[in-house]
Amino acid sequence: MPHFAPPGPLGFGGAPLGNMFDVVDEATAEAALVAAWDSGVRYFDTAPHYGSGLSEHRFGTVLRRYPREQFVLSTKVGRLLQPDASYPENPPFKESLPFRVELDYSYDGVMRSIEDSYQRLGLAQIDIAFVHDLAADHLGDAWEEQFEIARTGAFRALAELRDQGVIKGWGLGVNRTEPCVRAIEQADPDVFLLAGRYSLLNQPALDRLFPLCAERGVHVVVGGPYNSGLLAGGRNFEYQEAPADMIAKRDRIAAICERHGADIRSAALQFCAAHPVVAAIIPGAKRPDKVRENARLMAATVPAAVWEELREEALIPADAPVPMASN
Repeated sequence: MPHFAPPGPLGFGGAPLGNMFDVVDEATAEAALVAAWDSGVRYFDTAPHYGSGLSEHRFGTVLRRYPREQFVLSTKVGRLLQPDASYPENPPFKESLPFRVELDYSYDGVMRSIEDSYQRLGLAQIDIAFVHDLAADHLGDAWEEQFEIARTGAFRALAELRDQGVIKGWGLGVNRTEPCVRAIEQADPDVFLLAGRYSLLNQPALDRLFPLCAERGVHVVVGGPYNSGLLAGGRNFEYQEAPADMIAKRDRIAAICERHGADIRSAALQFCAAHPVVAAIIPGAKRPDKVRENARLMAATVPAAVWEELREEALIPADAPVPMASN
């Protein structure tokens, strides 16, 4: 049976609407989601972790206005929210809801997580469930032990839900390639949400993961196509201050884009979307103007000469697919 893929090329990522790094007021969050819909976005991704439920609440409030069959919705499992009136901190999210986040990759924990997400969203259907942050960057040395818990728990639960038609697909939502490779080898995922591992600056997914995905018919949603903002004019790379070598590389890429009349942000988005295994990309955006800007950048022309020069200068790998573009 073919693996389910969300519609693309542009989706909407929900971490910013969980008050990631900065507080977003309700009106702005609502306007951002409406702007995404009006721009033609039909894939929306959120998670319980984002603001301790805040992002899911905001998604449901807006998405309930639209016909359910016209969009694809993904959320995540692996963290349960327990009521806690002390409003515990949940960095990097600001002013989260009054819940304590607890890690749980077990079968029962995942089944409960899905039920809880239905309630927060106020929607009766979730299309894709990603096992969230099952990787060393969040779990440290314990990631392999937790992966085994997930393999016999979360993976089994989500495969059952898919086989029953409750969800259409499942996979991992992570910032590392290793768990995805292991999941393909040991289970039958449909789609991965991979952040920061395939971008104009950084392509570790190209070596092993993407060929495996192509072989097995597994799709990828690319998160972090701007690498935490470095490719959009910011100074952060992977949620921290960017190292000097990455800033220098960004500046070289930007100079090539500018010479050919292209916007580096367009190049960043379109490069990620060009790989055949990539079904959609989800750049983060808090405000409606940024949402509309991403849609415009996705559609803008990037001359073929940009890709040719980036390859000649070894700024992108020779075997990385690039968009079809006119001069």
